[in-house]
Amino acid sequence: MKISIITTTYNSALTIKDTLESILKQSYKNFESIIIDGGSTDDTLKIIQDYQTKFEGKLLYISEKDQGIYDAMNKGIKLASGDIIGTLNSDDFFTNDNILEQIIITFKKNPNIQAVYGDVHFVNSDNLTKCTRYYSSKIFKRSLMRLGFMPAHPSFYMKKECFNKYGLYKTDYKIAADFEFLLRVIFVHNIQTQYLPLDMVTMRTGGASTSGLKSYKLIMNEHIKAFKTNHLYTNIFILSLRYFYKLFEFNYLHKK
Repeated sequence: MKISIITTTYNSALTIKDTLESILKQSYKNFESIIIDGGSTDDTLKIIQDYQTKFEGKLLYISEKDQGIYDAMNKGIKLASGDIIGTLNSDDFFTNDNILEQIIITFKKNPNIQAVYGDVHFVNSDNLTKCTRYYSSKIFKRSLMRLGFMPAHPSFYMKKECFNKYGLYKTDYKIAADFEFLLRVIFVHNIQTQYLPLDMVTMRTGGASTSGLKSYKLIMNEHIKAFKTNHLYTNIFILSLRYFYKLFEFNYLHKK
């Protein structure tokens, strides 16, 4: 089974090396790395080109203007030749060297599984070894999507056939197209998923969905939009309930 790893970039020269190195170090070698660049003006493209030899034909990239991160992800999905597709953002990297191997083992053990997901953790750019927040998907259940919960999207790997059947990311969302997509495939179409008790991705803080209180209003509005798009009822009160869990998660981390 082949895995396609899609990375979207734009002026990512400071971080893209960590992303690429973590892919190269994976113990499972039947993969392709697809980089969709939005027309970087820094050294991002030079770094990617320098890594092409190391990837021995497994690295494909394009650089052109796009309509945002979700448009770029869709371009990558359309180019993917793998049986399984996942994303690894240019600010992030795999937490250890056997992530892809564990994904493949899980799919092979149960051929009926259509997607897997696990955990991720966050770090500050000035200290990549200190966890500032741990996002566990362990508690996730399909029914919890009613409250706005979703598995950690950077850990989500799904069979390509599901993308072909259920569609791609909607580009009219600024920050929550990942939630709408997961709501559509997991809640509406009820694909078979399995949780991996594995810390899969290390994420630097400051991304589109981790940029502080200002983003919460936009997330809320787009979550409501996602429910309406999929003909599901919700309201602000229901979706606000998940923040009580996030408060517990924060307190738990700082008591450890």
